[in-house]
Amino acid sequence: MNAKILLGSLALDLERVALGYHRGSVKMAETFSKEALKRKEELKMIKVEPYVEKILNRLDSVLSQKDPRDIAEDALMYSTLFQNAALAK
Repeated sequence: MNAKILLGSLALDLERVALGYHRGSVKMAETFSKEALKRKEELKMIKVEPYVEKILNRLDSVLSQKDPRDIAEDALMYSTLFQNAALAK
């Protein structure tokens, strides 16, 4: 797979994480968190821009925060960043 598709998929996964926590569907949010981390691993095999790599390296800590509202907020922000990176390719 190419980086553009993986970045777009990661953005969608993170958006679903944010929506899940916002709606109170913790199970759904956790499922898509796991999917997002899998995509992150797939992206490690592909050359991406340095700023994207920096954001990817922070993803684990973002998704493992204690407060679900913080996770939702950060996941939505990261989703936007990855979507923008996918469109810039």
